[in-house]
Amino acid sequence: MKVNLSGPDITQKEIDLVVEVLKSKYLSIGPKIQEFEQKVTEYFQVKHAIGVNSGTSGLHLLVKALGITEGDEVITTPFSFVASTNCFLFEKAKPVFVDIDENTMNIDINKIEEKITKKTKAILVVDVFGQPVNMEEVNKIANKNNLKVIEDSCEAIGSENKGIKAGTLGDCGVFAFYPNKQITTGEGGMILTNSDEIANLCRSLRSQGRAVTGTWLHHDRLGYNYRMNELQAALGVVQMERLDEIIEKRQRVANLYNEKLEGVTGVTVPYIDSETTRMSWFVYVVRLDSNIGRNSVLKYLTNNGIGCKPYFTPIHLQPYMKEMFGFKENDFPITERISNSTIALPFHNNLTIDEIDYVVKKLKEGIKLYKY
Repeated sequence: MKVNLSGPDITQKEIDLVVEVLKSKYLSIGPKIQEFEQKVTEYFQVKHAIGVNSGTSGLHLLVKALGITEGDEVITTPFSFVASTNCFLFEKAKPVFVDIDENTMNIDINKIEEKITKKTKAILVVDVFGQPVNMEEVNKIANKNNLKVIEDSCEAIGSENKGIKAGTLGDCGVFAFYPNKQITTGEGGMILTNSDEIANLCRSLRSQGRAVTGTWLHHDRLGYNYRMNELQAALGVVQMERLDEIIEKRQRVANLYNEKLEGVTGVTVPYIDSETTRMSWFVYVVRLDSNIGRNSVLKYLTNNGIGCKPYFTPIHLQPYMKEMFGFKENDFPITERISNSTIALPFHNNLTIDEIDYVVKKLKEGIKLYKY
């Protein structure tokens, strides 16, 4: 049996709307991007949603819009995809990493304040694997120290902490729509903010610095080609309409995994914080005990046709980060220990019970083979 790590959930309705766009006169800068943005603002009850061509682009635009620049420091997590740090490296700002919470794998909020200096400009938090950060506590720290907050919710669209939706509680937030995400536009992202100033800057910067008035070939500032096109937006319109359905589908798969892995020696299933009132699952990541050869188990699963990955390799141990900043092993021990134990199992909306049974069976076999 071959079981893919991830896969989009596309229905005929998405296909029909994309074909409709292909038959229209607008393939970019048209009505579908506005419709998609409007659906996001309504669902998340925010003032502005700005579509872009990737989550990375969205994060970069927010760094620019907040005036983060060379010499500034941004506090963030080393346990994430590299884009959450690259976005401010683009502007020559410096990452200041804080180790993670053992259970949630999000930034350890209790360790943030000790890393604040006179150069600190912002805190960038990541809702890892869909688990939303306690933004109430982060905002208290930010307000006390006059810092901006970027919420990287690229993996958490629809998740809620204490009933509040991820991506809506910082000064600004970002979702991403790569094909392995909960909803997809192929490539794409969405900025959320209640700030008119941030929104106007991001709209201008995503389109080559064009004036907010939209005057053709009039550019107020240096900008980028970070626009989302109409085909992507058409996908987004339908996917956004299906978000609640998709979250429920993914919860079903997570529940099945939890049930079938219960009591399996050597495996820790994902922890859900008590303040997470709704979990929008991005990936399903288990942790193996330290006496199990994680890399050998990964290879065993792969050889048996099962898509799986280690999530995540610590950002501070990426070769370019070590070269730029001198990071080394044991700088962030919790991040490193957890990173060396994780396996992302196949996870998508339409995973079948037979596929889940096969994955669990082979995982058990791998653990038995490579336990020492």
